[in-house]
Amino acid sequence: MSSFNVPDMSCGHCTATIEKAIKAIDPTATVACDLDTRTVSVESFLSDRAVSEAIRNAGYDVAVPAAG
Repeated sequence: MSSFNVPDMSCGHCTATIEKAIKAIDPTATVACDLDTRTVSVESFLSDRAVSEAIRNAGYDVAVPAAG
């Protein structure tokens, strides 16, 4: 599982948008968003780069992937 810091994720709409963007390129992905830590955890066959790009394409900045 990979984790990504998404500093401007702040509400349920943000989490839904990010989850939809990731699942659009991998419908089998498991996506967990934590608003308190502004972290998105993803279990997928996708590379970290592909997930980061999907989050960016959804309109959110992605910091260096979080440890984990």
